[in-house]
Amino acid sequence: MLGEVLTATVTPFDSDGAVDYERYRELCAFLVDNGSDGVVVSGTTGESPTLSDEERVELLHAAIDAVGDRATVMAGTGTNSTAHSIQLTEQAHEAGADGFLVVTPYYNKPPPRAIVEHFKAVAAASDRPVMVYNIPSRVVINIEPETMARLAEIPNVTAVKQANDDLEQARRIVELGLDLYAGDDNIVYPFLELGGRGGVCVHTHVVGPQVKEMIRRFREGDAEGAKRIHEELAPAYELLGVTTGPIQIKAALNLLGQDVGGLRLPLVEASEEERTRIRDCLERLGVVESSTVVN
Repeated sequence: MLGEVLTATVTPFDSDGAVDYERYRELCAFLVDNGSDGVVVSGTTGESPTLSDEERVELLHAAIDAVGDRATVMAGTGTNSTAHSIQLTEQAHEAGADGFLVVTPYYNKPPPRAIVEHFKAVAAASDRPVMVYNIPSRVVINIEPETMARLAEIPNVTAVKQANDDLEQARRIVELGLDLYAGDDNIVYPFLELGGRGGVCVHTHVVGPQVKEMIRRFREGDAEGAKRIHEELAPAYELLGVTTGPIQIKAALNLLGQDVGGLRLPLVEASEEERTRIRDCLERLGVVESSTVVN
C-alpha cells in the first residue's frame, strides 16, 4: 500500500527563483513528521509544468534522501506527451521512486482508447505502482468508468487519484479493485465512506495531523468522530478555494513561517486581499494566532 495520507508537495524556490533542495528536504521531513505517509514530488502543486527534467530528478533524490526510509515517495511523471512521460517514469524508477502519479494527457484531448494506450505505454516503463490521476477540471477530459475498467487491467495500475466528486464513479473505482484516493481535499471523508484508501492532499501541508487522525478514527469504527474532524477542517477547504493552487498553499506556508519562496510564471504570488483571507482560514483552523502570523 502506498499509504493513506500522501501530500502533493510544493516546490520551494530561493530568492533567485532556483529550486531550494535543502528547504525541500526539510519540508518533506516536516510533512512525514506531521501525518503524511508519503510525499508526491513534482505534481501539480509542485509546479511541475515549469520544472526541468533535471530539477524533477534532483527533487526526487532530495525527497528520498530525506524520508525514503520511512515514507512513500511518489514521482509525478505524467505529461501530455507519452514519450516524455515514459522518459520521466524511467528516470524516476532509476532514482528509486516507490510509484508514479500519471495524469490524464491534457490539451490534446485523446479519445478513451488513446488514454488506455497512453497508460499502457507509461506503465510498461516500470514494474512499480502507477496511480492514475483523473482531474477533469484541469485536463478537460474525465476518465469514465468504462475506460477506468480497462486501465484496471494494466497489471501495475493499482490506484486512482480521483479529483472528481461524482460518488458513483468513485464507487466504481473501488469495485474495480483499485485503491481510491481523493484528489480534492474536501472529499477525503466521503471517499472513506465508499471504501477509499485516503487522499493525495494539499491541505496536509498545514493540517496533516488532523487528516491522519480523521482517517484513523474512521478505520477504528468512529465514523462520527471522523466526520466531526472533517467538518472542523472546513476552513482548510475554504483556504484552497481562495485562488489557484499552489498559490494559496505557498502563501499559507509562508504566513506560518515555513519559507517556501515564491512561484514561477505563469503563476504569481497571492495578492494582499488573498493573503488576508488565507490568514483568516489559518486562524479559524487554530494553527496560528493572529498576533503570531509572519507578514
